[in-house]
Amino acid sequence: MTRISLLYCLLFTLILSAQNETYQLENKNVLIVYGGWSGHQPEVFATKIASWLEKQKAHVTLSQSTEIYLDKTVMNQVDLIIQHITMSTIKNLESKALQTAIKNGVGLAGCHGGLGDSFRNDTEYQYMVGGQFVKHPGGQVDYTVEISSPKHKITEGINDFSLHSEQYYMHIDPAIEILATTRFSGAHDSWIEGIEIPVVWTKSYGKGRVFYSSLGHSEDIFEIPEAWKIMLRGISWAVRE
Repeated sequence: MTRISLLYCLLFTLILSAQNETYQLENKNVLIVYGGWSGHQPEVFATKIASWLEKQKAHVTLSQSTEIYLDKTVMNQVDLIIQHITMSTIKNLESKALQTAIKNGVGLAGCHGGLGDSFRNDTEYQYMVGGQFVKHPGGQVDYTVEISSPKHKITEGINDFSLHSEQYYMHIDPAIEILATTRFSGAHDSWIEGIEIPVVWTKSYGKGRVFYSSLGHSEDIFEIPEAWKIMLRGISWAVRE
C-alpha cells in the first residue's frame, strides 16, 4: 500500500469512527448562540453544529443575540449552551444569567474565538471559560497539536496531528484540565520559542462542565478528523449525565 493510500485509509477510519460513536444527546435541549466578528463565520459554525445535533435527536435552539440568556423559559430547560461569538460585548445582566446557568449545572462548550475570545472586558466570563486569547503569532502557520491526556473520553484514541491555521497563544486558568497542547517555534516572536500552550481543555464552573478547543478558525478545520472528533466529544462531555 502506498503512503497516500495509507493516509486516505486512516482518514476514512477516523471519520467512520466518529460517525459510529454514541454521543448521548437524544432529547437534550441545546442552545447555540452565535455572532460577533464575521471573519470566524459564526453562522456557518452554528448551522454545522446544529445540523449534527439534530441528527443526534437533540432539541436545538439558535439565537443571534445574547439577550436570550435572560429568557427564563429557555434557560430553565437548557442542558447545554454552545457559544460562537468572537469579541463583541455582552450586557452585565446577560453575562450574569449565563454564569448562573453554568454554575447550576448547564454545560458550556465552544471553540476558537467563539468562546475563548468573547467579551474581552468581562473578566468573570473569562474566569468561567478558563482562558482568553491574546495573540496568534505569524497568523496562519503550520503547527502540531499534541495529545497530553490520551485516556480522557474526549481525546482517547486520537493521536497528535498537524494543521495550518491560527495557533492561539492564550492566558489560562491553572485550574483547567489540559487535554491537548501546542508548542511555539519562536519563528515570529523569538522570546516564546518552546513555550507550550493548551489547545483543548475542560474545567468546572460551579456544577457546570466547560469544554474548550482553540481549533476552529474556519470551516475547513473541522474537515480534519481529529479536530472534528474532539469537538463532538467535547460537546457530548459538557452535558451532565
